[in-house]
Amino acid sequence: MRYEELAELGQQLRVDSVRAADAAGSGHPTSSMSAADLAAVLLAHHLRYDFDDPGNPANDHLIFSKGHASPLLYALYKAAGAIDDEELLTFRRLGSRLEGHPTPTLPWVDVATGSLGQGLPVGVGMALAGKRLDRIPYRVWVLSGDSEMAEGSVWEAVEHAAFEQLDHLTLVIDVNRLGQRGPTRHGHDLDAYARRLRAFGWHTLEVDGHDVEAVDKAFTEAAQVQDRPTAVIAATFKGRGVAAVEDQEGKHGKPLPDADAAIEELGGPRFVRTEVQSPPTVRAQRAEGTGRLELPRYDTGTEEATRNAYGHALAALGSARGDVVALDGEVSDSTRTEYFKKEHPDRFFECYIAEQQLVAAAVGLQACGWVPYASSFAAFLTRAHDFIRMASVSRAGINLVGSHAGVSIGQDGPSQMGLEDLAMFRAVHGSTVLYPCDANQTARLVAAMADLDGVRYLRTTRGEAPVIYGPDEAFPVGGSKVLLRSDHDRATVVAAGITVHEALRAADALAADGIPVRVVDLYSVKPVDVDTLNDAAGATGCILTVEDHHPEGGIGDAVADAFSDGRPMPRLARLAVRSMPASATPGEQLHASGIDAEAIAAAVKLLVERVVH
Repeated sequence: MRYEELAELGQQLRVDSVRAADAAGSGHPTSSMSAADLAAVLLAHHLRYDFDDPGNPANDHLIFSKGHASPLLYALYKAAGAIDDEELLTFRRLGSRLEGHPTPTLPWVDVATGSLGQGLPVGVGMALAGKRLDRIPYRVWVLSGDSEMAEGSVWEAVEHAAFEQLDHLTLVIDVNRLGQRGPTRHGHDLDAYARRLRAFGWHTLEVDGHDVEAVDKAFTEAAQVQDRPTAVIAATFKGRGVAAVEDQEGKHGKPLPDADAAIEELGGPRFVRTEVQSPPTVRAQRAEGTGRLELPRYDTGTEEATRNAYGHALAALGSARGDVVALDGEVSDSTRTEYFKKEHPDRFFECYIAEQQLVAAAVGLQACGWVPYASSFAAFLTRAHDFIRMASVSRAGINLVGSHAGVSIGQDGPSQMGLEDLAMFRAVHGSTVLYPCDANQTARLVAAMADLDGVRYLRTTRGEAPVIYGPDEAFPVGGSKVLLRSDHDRATVVAAGITVHEALRAADALAADGIPVRVVDLYSVKPVDVDTLNDAAGATGCILTVEDHHPEGGIGDAVADAFSDGRPMPRLARLAVRSMPASATPGEQLHASGIDAEAIAAAVKLLVERVVH
């Protein structure tokens, strides 16, 4: 396509962005108009993509990190023939695939965007898959706004991309000078961005983002750079081409005041169909697993930390399945992901102390067909909550594992204790939350996670714990285990993880006092076993939950929610970590927090006495 035609295509994308936002009565046309020439050049000359086969592993990946510019993305799809004009004008309507910010409801969208600062970190994950795993020469293109360059997650990604020498990754920064409420930090100072990126080891190119020839040459050069990623830093104007809004403050996130006049000023509607380059014919070079899963087996009566079982089970899963990969945040010796690394070094990714990049890389890898397990301390995963939330919006299938959960880690103190993680993951749409209490249970759940949908979270414990289940025991997701029961139970104790063992010790003490109790191991915190809880409530009349977690959002709330649909509500009480912990031994921590066997026994006695009276 000649440069004059590229400029016309840019105008068509602008017009369609204006039309879509006007039809919706909302949207971000001015942010779309600034990047229209960049998108036109990319679509017509550089993107290699089969829109009829979005699952083709050789396709390039295009991420609109500035997801609010979705009118431009949809206008691009129309120019490529992927959608028609009628669908374009359903933008933001109920039932439309063209949502306000892109989601994988559309088959050409890999991941949801709109929470700024996430496109590049996810793109790094995709680039890692292409370079280190599939060995396919696709390119990853990330269109970023200038405002989001202030996000710390962007710079985690910038450093990681340079360290991994991701030369098939191109970041295109639309420097249109204006954010939501006014000027951005650096305005049109392109060199301010370039200096920072070069300091991290990137190749940088500064261009006039409305000069299609200059943009074309920059994209061509980016494809030729070796051993480092490239950033094309483009000076543009928000609302380009319409005098009433171009480079004007206060026009962000609003349809143009007079769309018809704006369209006329832009030269009127165009309906040019653009031919997009086909991807190369290549095959992914994926390792084949044995197909035989041989999980570690632990003898009952012995002791083993669930984090150890996680590491051994993950290594075994990696041997059985060639699509399993592992990531860690520089704590693999503690999370035990190092066991996987030792056996499958080509499928292990060290993300260092950058938890946002850790989760984002997992999202990018799964978008390329891999099954990622990403591990860190449970406490540190909270830093990546927005990435986890957006993973759910992306319909991403990722496995996250948090070790060193709860006060039971002991002397390291509260900064290292995951006490909010169950609440955080339970709140994520479509998530699965698992909390095993012994090694064999852990191994089984690690394997089960691989075939689940959505965000899956497994909570592991630092210290050793008794092995109470045999290696062939089944643990269906959504289930639980009733460890003690009789026809004379006075109360039910519901626990998970480390507190299961405290509950069993408390039950022994209570039995000696003539108070039989039922003990339920609620290893599946979400989805919760409603039927077993309902049966226990009917049989005993009262339930005590005990958890190594803050009271908000954890096991107690999960149990309470099981009775929120009109089922008869039993008397409920809960033990949880209600004070701020300090340094102490694991046993002292459990006692000080009121979640050890002694506290459980005392709480049951009080609960039973209240029922009697």
